[in-house]
Amino acid sequence: MKGQDIGLLLKLICLHKQEKGVLSRFGADISDWEHQQSFLDDGEYYVLDKQANQYSVRALAESTGISKSQVNLALQRCFEIGLAKRGRDAGPPRVNVNELRNLIVYGVRYMFPVKLGSMTRGIRTTLAAPIFDGELLSAGDSVPVWSDPEGKIKGLAVEPLFKSVSYAIRRDSDFYALLALVDSIRLGQARERNFAIKMLDEWFEDLGK
Repeated sequence: MKGQDIGLLLKLICLHKQEKGVLSRFGADISDWEHQQSFLDDGEYYVLDKQANQYSVRALAESTGISKSQVNLALQRCFEIGLAKRGRDAGPPRVNVNELRNLIVYGVRYMFPVKLGSMTRGIRTTLAAPIFDGELLSAGDSVPVWSDPEGKIKGLAVEPLFKSVSYAIRRDSDFYALLALVDSIRLGQARERNFAIKMLDEWFEDLGK
C-alpha cells in the first residue's frame, strides 16, 4: 500500500460528502499561497464540471495530481484489501469508512512515519493548518509545512503522503483539512493525535463512523 492510496480514499470521501450535499466543515481560510481562486469565497466545496464524472479515473487524476495509471492501481489495491468497494450498477466506488478510520488511527504513523525536516517555504500542515485554528500550537513552535515554491509560510518540512498534495489541496479545502488531520496523527504526540482523531471521527460521523 502507498500513501497515495490513503490520499485517494480521502478524496473519494470528500466527493461522497459533496454528493450528499454536505457543505465544508472547515471553510477555506487559506493564505499560504498566492493563488486561491480554486476555492469558493464562502468556504463551500470546490466543484468540478458538473457534466463530468468526478469519480472517473481521469477526473480523480485531475483533481489529485496522481497519474491515471497510479489512480487505477491504487483503486485496485483498495478494492482487493477491502478499504473500498465498487459501486453497484456501475455507480461510484465507495470507501469502507470504518476500516479506513482504523487504518489511519492505528497504522498510518507506522506505515508512513515522518519527521520534521529542514526549513523551507510551503503550506501549513498538522497543528498549524487552518482546521486546528491554532488550538494546540504553542507559541514559538516552528510551523510544519509541505514544501511548495508558492508558499508564503516558512517552516519545517513535512513529507506529504503523496507528492502532489500541494496541487490537490488547492482544489478542495476539505481534502486539505483531512490530509492535515492525517499528518497530525502521523507526526503528533499523544495529545495532538487524540485531538486529530476526535476531529476525524466527527467528520466521518455521517458516513458510517
